[in-house]
Amino acid sequence: MSRSLVKRFAPYVSARIRENHRMLNYCSSASSALKEASFSSQSESPSLEAVHLSDNCIRRMKELQTSEPEKKLLRLGVETGGCSGFQYVFELDHKTNPDDRVFEKNGVKLVVDNVSYDFVKGATVDYVEELIRSAFVVAENPAAVGGCSCKSSFMVKQ
Repeated sequence: MSRSLVKRFAPYVSARIRENHRMLNYCSSASSALKEASFSSQSESPSLEAVHLSDNCIRRMKELQTSEPEKKLLRLGVETGGCSGFQYVFELDHKTNPDDRVFEKNGVKLVVDNVSYDFVKGATVDYVEELIRSAFVVAENPAAVGGCSCKSSFMVKQ
């Protein structure tokens, strides 16, 4: 890659990173929910504050847990990037952090950090099996106004 090409694109990339970082900081500081301690949702009734797990998500997590001696947690995070501005990140984890919120249904735990929580509050996590992939996805997110068709990135309400 030529140096002139890198010099031309470097300001664009750094400006985009600064803009996304500013947007994440603004959205996370705007919510008073960041100050709360860990939140655990045990109820089956829909709540605007909880992050919900679909039956497919619970089924798949139980399948994954049977092959492991230690129960895994499903971690949902939000990062800047993707084709719509923000993207969902799913990981299997063994532990929770002090700033995590834990949502549990039928013995399956979903962990969301405080910053990401503001972007997924009231959302539903699902597991889908398609011809091209099988993955955990955020099926419904009240904080999102749009996104890409693969459901891995989204735009937030202003």
